[in-house]
Amino acid sequence: MARRRGQIDEKKSEAILDAAATLFADKGLAASMDEIARVAGVSKQTVYNRFASKLEIARAMANQRSEAIVAPLKSAGAPAEVLEALALILLERICHPDKVGSMRGVMLMSTEAPEIAQAVYEAGPLRSLKLLAAWLADQTRAGRLNVADPDEAAEMFSGLVLGHGHLRAMLNVPQIDADRRLRRAREAARLFVTAYAPTVDRAS
Repeated sequence: MARRRGQIDEKKSEAILDAAATLFADKGLAASMDEIARVAGVSKQTVYNRFASKLEIARAMANQRSEAIVAPLKSAGAPAEVLEALALILLERICHPDKVGSMRGVMLMSTEAPEIAQAVYEAGPLRSLKLLAAWLADQTRAGRLNVADPDEAAEMFSGLVLGHGHLRAMLNVPQIDADRRLRRAREAARLFVTAYAPTVDRAS
C-alpha cells in the first residue's frame, strides 16, 4: 500500500531530526544544514521547508523527546504504575549508553549558542516538568496523592530517578545497565508515592 503524503512528510521530518541528533552529538553547532540533509537522505531545501534554522531543529528534537517521556501521564494507571513507566522512559532517554551523545551535544551548543540551549531546555526538560507537575496536581485533587507543591515535587522526582545520570552523560563515563534502570524506576516510584501518599483521617 502506498503511503500518503502526510506519512511521507512525517518520515522525512523524523529522518531530519534523527540526523541532527547524531550530528549535534558529534559536532555541536558545527554541524551544517547540508550535513543534516545528507545524513537524513533528503535535499537541503526539504530541511529548510520543515525547519528554518538549527534552533528550530533543536526545539523540535526536544519537544519530540518530551512527548516520549511524558506519554505515561496520559494513561489511567495507578500513580505508582504511571510514575514507574515515566521513570523508566526517562532513564532510557538519559542513561542508555546509546543515548548519552545527545546530552553532550546540548552541552557543546550551550556555550556557542545559549539561545539554542535555552530553547532546548524550555521545549524539553522544562515542558516535561510542567506536564508532570500538572499531573501531580490532578492526582492530588483526585485524592490519589497529596502533593502540596507540584512544581517542586516534579523536579524532586526527576532528581530521584536520574541520580548522576546527567553527570555520567556529560563526562561520557559508563551508565547504569538495563536491570539497574528497571530497579531504579520501580524504587523511585515506590518512594515517591509513599512520601506523597494521601493523608489518612485518623479521626474517622
